[in-house]
Amino acid sequence: MKKKNLETICIHGGWKPKKGESQQLPIFQSTTFRYETSDQMARLFDLKDNGYFYTRLANPTNDAVAQKIAALEGGVGAVLTSSGQAANFYAIFNICQAGDHFITANTIYGGTFNLFGVTLKKLGIECTFIDPDWDDERIEAAFRPNTKCFFGETISNPGCNVFDIERFAKIAHKHGVPLIVDNTFATPINCRPFEWGCDIVTHSTTKYMDGHATQVGGVVVDSGNFPWEDYAEKFPCLCTPDESYHGLTYTKSFGNMAYTTKLVAQLMRDLGSIPSPQNAFLLNLGLETLHLRMPRHCENAQKVAEWLERNPKVGWVNFAGLPSNKYHALAQKYLPNGTCGVIAFGLKGTKEEAIRFMDNIDFISIVTHVADARTCVLHPASHTHRQLSDEQLREAGIAPDLVRLSVGIENIDDIIADLEQAMAKM
Repeated sequence: MKKKNLETICIHGGWKPKKGESQQLPIFQSTTFRYETSDQMARLFDLKDNGYFYTRLANPTNDAVAQKIAALEGGVGAVLTSSGQAANFYAIFNICQAGDHFITANTIYGGTFNLFGVTLKKLGIECTFIDPDWDDERIEAAFRPNTKCFFGETISNPGCNVFDIERFAKIAHKHGVPLIVDNTFATPINCRPFEWGCDIVTHSTTKYMDGHATQVGGVVVDSGNFPWEDYAEKFPCLCTPDESYHGLTYTKSFGNMAYTTKLVAQLMRDLGSIPSPQNAFLLNLGLETLHLRMPRHCENAQKVAEWLERNPKVGWVNFAGLPSNKYHALAQKYLPNGTCGVIAFGLKGTKEEAIRFMDNIDFISIVTHVADARTCVLHPASHTHRQLSDEQLREAGIAPDLVRLSVGIENIDDIIADLEQAMAKM
């Protein structure tokens, strides 16, 4: 049978009920699973058999949803995590240890900026932040002998810059490391980074994949394409024996599933950042309509961005769907069907006027959340990124007047009317 399209995978991926089984993915709300002999359990702990024995390591509900997301992204395997932050942490920590180094775009989400620049540093893992607009020579100068990966976001949060995936994949591979891309804002409906050379994808599934603000979660997806064995000296964690599993070597035992197997067998075993089966079930419901919601988000956002660009009270708009935008050509390449529903813009005037604008809105919500069915607004400099210094804000491309507007799937006339009346009161 031919490969299924994304719309069909959204509905049917991951869970294939047999005779008399539930049509809807069941919630396996159990911590543990029973076996008939001691040897059966022993083989599971030795990674010699597949199966379920403890939900911290694997659960049928979670795995079905992970398999659906892997299919949507075109990967060989995926692992659900308890948050998007956990997903990004696991993606890096799975191949980095104390004494290692990695490179990331400086335009990434503020929480990830802190994770990489502060918390991982405490674990002995150093990160260099680069500007994606730098030329190749300057970016390549950031690589070191102990560099283990390159990280970026397909569409940056909150700046809405588009990441040149193919360019950075080539740079990463030239230096023998994988490219990791956070594809949260684009989703696999609008962009599949593996098709452009990316090796590992992460998501905050809290956002568009859920789409209804019902659960917090994340996922790490592996393409299965990076040749770990070709750089065995750089990735001993995957290419040399793991003494905690009787000397098993992941690349030799699991081939292109080495990365995800190690992530579960080591990181989930020891750190346990798993989602509950209930949360995975809710995420699956969101995934079933992802292919319907994303076009509406993009359509509405395009109209709002065009309205903002014409508005005399707006100083600037960053939305790659606009022909005037500096990232429009990249968006046409990587996101021809639409970018996402998130727009970054700045109002003419002071930071205080931006806050006053938000205080004047009616049904649009001031929330930390983004990428929801509901239209949401946030002022990053005084909310999500307030922990950053002025210098760090500038490095991350967060202007003091930047307003992040996440356009929902309500009626477009109502959305624009609410923005218009709020600006009229400024």
